[in-house]
Amino acid sequence: MRALTWHGKRDVRVDTHPDPSIKDPDDVIVQITSTGLCGSDLHLYEVLGPFLGEGDILGHEPMGIVAEKGPGVTSLEVGDRVVVPFNVSCGTCWMCERGLHSQCETTQNREQGMGASLFGYTKLYGQVPGGQAEFLRVPFGDRLPIKVPEGPPDDRFVYLSDVLPTAWQAVAYADPPRDGSLVVLGLGPIGDMAARIARHRGVETVIGIDLVPERLQRAQNRGVTTIDLRDAGKDVPDAVRALTGGRGADAVIDAVGMEAHGSPFGKIAHQLTGYLPDALAAPFMKAAGVDRMAALQMAIQLVRRGGTISLSGVYGGMADPLPMLQMFDKQIQLRMGQANVHRWVPDLLPLLTDDDPLGTEDFATHHVPLEAAPDAYKMFQEKRDGAVKVLFKPGTATS
Repeated sequence: MRALTWHGKRDVRVDTHPDPSIKDPDDVIVQITSTGLCGSDLHLYEVLGPFLGEGDILGHEPMGIVAEKGPGVTSLEVGDRVVVPFNVSCGTCWMCERGLHSQCETTQNREQGMGASLFGYTKLYGQVPGGQAEFLRVPFGDRLPIKVPEGPPDDRFVYLSDVLPTAWQAVAYADPPRDGSLVVLGLGPIGDMAARIARHRGVETVIGIDLVPERLQRAQNRGVTTIDLRDAGKDVPDAVRALTGGRGADAVIDAVGMEAHGSPFGKIAHQLTGYLPDALAAPFMKAAGVDRMAALQMAIQLVRRGGTISLSGVYGGMADPLPMLQMFDKQIQLRMGQANVHRWVPDLLPLLTDDDPLGTEDFATHHVPLEAAPDAYKMFQEKRDGAVKVLFKPGTATS
């Protein structure tokens, strides 16, 4: 099969790999029909190389058709259409039963001190082959894949793998009142969808902040008030207070994470880490403050006293500096973590089978063949051509 693999910083290639095969009785093999490029993938492209091996298959947002199933799988049949969550979760352990699928005790990476395994996402999370490929082996076939109906295009359902549950959890954790205000920092895939979900759930004032014109326009088209970071600069807190009765936002979602603009010291740390040998870089990242913290620091400024910050952007350092005095004094609540995909599927699936209120069918800005993935990574990383969400189509010829 053909698969997108990691070969070094900013070096991903489509290579030929052996097709995956059934290893355990409850495995299924999924022939991938659509698979997304996520902002989290850019962290692998740019920063998290010390935790990858050359030839690792990337990707954690796949859907497709069941091509083969193990003898222990009873709830799926060959030919069924499924979405694969990015959490590799068993569905039956203590954590899964409590809706904490990203902490699954069956696939926890205890030797790394990390939670559940993730498809296509580093040694920290199990080094499981990912879904930017023609085929994917999926364990826990009776409980992990999400069966979806025939009919609507893949774009309606593929975001159940990550974007939809991550954005839904971000809004749920932020918990803005319906008559209140929510700021979303970063209008990439997660931020854009979180703003849509907040509007759908009736939040009165949703403010999106970004510096890419196309992303700002997309949010405006969905009824979101936007602030252009290029124009507002250091006046962003004043602009938010002007829109929120002078107090600041009831809640803020940081949908940017560790590669935010405006963090010179974090940028230097990222660059230095990229030049270190993996044997030195990995422990350095585990023990040092290497993240660009501008987005989180802005969130702390923008949230009102007694408000909530919901953190969905990925951070990678272990000793990142936080303004604890300010956070304590403002009585800020902080919630975060990998999305627990199956926890939110019952809320999300009805929105996809009856209608399309979140605009999933036109959410992707680019559909490209898998063979074009290296160029797509570069385009997305550089925020070119209005790229907000890229979907790869394995088996599609390159034009």
